[in-house]
Amino acid sequence: MDYFVHKTAVVDEDCKIGNGTKVWHFTHIMPESILGEKCNIGQNCVISPGVTLGNNVKVQNNVSIYTGVICEDDAFLGPSMVFTNVINPRSAVNRRGQYVSTIVKRGATIGANATIVCGNNLGAYCFIGAGAVITKEVKDYALMVGNPAKQIGWMSEYGHRLDFNEQSEATCKESNEKYKLEDNGVRKISG
Repeated sequence: MDYFVHKTAVVDEDCKIGNGTKVWHFTHIMPESILGEKCNIGQNCVISPGVTLGNNVKVQNNVSIYTGVICEDDAFLGPSMVFTNVINPRSAVNRRGQYVSTIVKRGATIGANATIVCGNNLGAYCFIGAGAVITKEVKDYALMVGNPAKQIGWMSEYGHRLDFNEQSEATCKESNEKYKLEDNGVRKISG
């Protein structure tokens, strides 16, 4: 084993866990889930069958990642954030096999207590504010807040808000990487 599992955690058979990954207290990793290298899974989490986490994914405490969710490398899932995987759940109606997928792209951040309604993919390096409720697709680098969430700006790959000049360019104050605003989207142009 080149990964760590706390003695109170449950890891079912038929899981794949990458080197350097840590699984903490009272967490359950279910069959057929895949965890990449150097992930950190906090306490009291559930990773359901068929979930895929890329490398270096950080899952904070009290997060359930349900079947149909795929998180790419470097995603951050904040404390007690929520995924759904059925559009119209009912206790008396079995909807297994009707799960709707959600993709969390590379470098995305989801803040504490945010809710992601299934089928709404999150763009690369987007930033979902604490408590936000995502009910539509999120663009790369978008900053989303509120319920329902609205886009209020753009974020750098280092997690700083971007202020665009008259030439529609911005520089991250930490990394000095440059970004361009065009066609109602943002792309990195240097760094």
